[in-house]
Amino acid sequence: MLRIQTSLSTWSQERSMKWLVLLGLVAFSECIVKIPLTKVNIMRETLGEKGLLNNFLKERAYRLSKISTRNSNITSVPLRNFLDLMYIGNITIGSPPQQFRVVFDTGSSDLWVPSIFCSSPVCYTHTTFKYLESSTYRRTNKPFDITYGSGRVKGYLAYDTIRIGHLVSTGQPFGLSLEEYGFDGLPFDGVLGLNYPNMSIIRAIPIFDNLKNQGAISEPVFAFYLSKCRMNSSVLMLGGVDKAYYKGQLNWVPLSRVGDWRVNMNRISMKGKLIGCSGGCEALVDTGTSLIQGPTRMVTNIQRLIGATPQGFQHYVSCFTINTLPSIIFTINGIDYPVPPRAYILKDSQGHCFSTFKGGTEIFKHAETWILGDAFLRLYFSVYDRGNDRIGLAPAT
Repeated sequence: MLRIQTSLSTWSQERSMKWLVLLGLVAFSECIVKIPLTKVNIMRETLGEKGLLNNFLKERAYRLSKISTRNSNITSVPLRNFLDLMYIGNITIGSPPQQFRVVFDTGSSDLWVPSIFCSSPVCYTHTTFKYLESSTYRRTNKPFDITYGSGRVKGYLAYDTIRIGHLVSTGQPFGLSLEEYGFDGLPFDGVLGLNYPNMSIIRAIPIFDNLKNQGAISEPVFAFYLSKCRMNSSVLMLGGVDKAYYKGQLNWVPLSRVGDWRVNMNRISMKGKLIGCSGGCEALVDTGTSLIQGPTRMVTNIQRLIGATPQGFQHYVSCFTINTLPSIIFTINGIDYPVPPRAYILKDSQGHCFSTFKGGTEIFKHAETWILGDAFLRLYFSVYDRGNDRIGLAPAT
């Protein structure tokens, strides 16, 4: 089940849902597509032996020297940062194309947008799909019903031509909503999932898989660069990686379970002391979640260590302490990924500083689980390698 966890400090602090952060796009060895994004303030088994891991990476590594760079033929679409909340980009559906703003989410697999016949009040504030105006539209009678962390979408499955930048997926299955609950005030029309096909709630082929199957992209890889500023600079890359967006080498981490973007994490520490994941745990790498989420008990301890006090649905700290607080270190596959206070402390619309840590992952009962959302991914460029079932991480430029 999809879990969407977002903390809307500018809109509704009562809502908690997970939403993806969107980006621009890149084609692997042929061209790079950059998709418009809007950033908004929103809150979402193992290769353990080092020898086995090294062999895995050697046997299945891509030749990164052939990955696209800025010298490629680049198609650009301006990106916009919306209130530091989430990342939103445009796609089109139909012939002629109708444009929609969507969240690109590694935590889900389905694409849906509102139907013109959507009866919920929220649909009147969003762009709706006018199927009679599309010559390539094909309807089905198959219903779908997706429940998110604090929202729900109901509708039916349809097929049409969908474009992301210059990439085209023909006969793409997607959902058209007839009822929507819990999405009031959000600046996107729908969600485009980038997770594995087995995670599809509507049991449809995800658009990334169709792009690969139809030869639109040459390699089953996509990547995210989430901008730290409000300029139009965030990017989702499809089909490859632009090395200009990260520093050093990509560190590849095999998935802890194939079929979901989750990896094994070694530990979480602060000032040399363990504060979470002491016996190893799992981490979901999720562009649809704004914050960093973990088990409530451990997150409560982190809030105490950084001096955060609860006020409503957030934990606040004095903004004067940001320069004195320590970094929190996430160790993944033996490599440390520091998250400094400037990343895990954000300002709300009133200028007050709040912690980006949130509890709630005890719902994952099989293992201690953390969700690494935008607060983490703004620091680290992330690559999602479907061909080799692994995630690459490197410091973002």
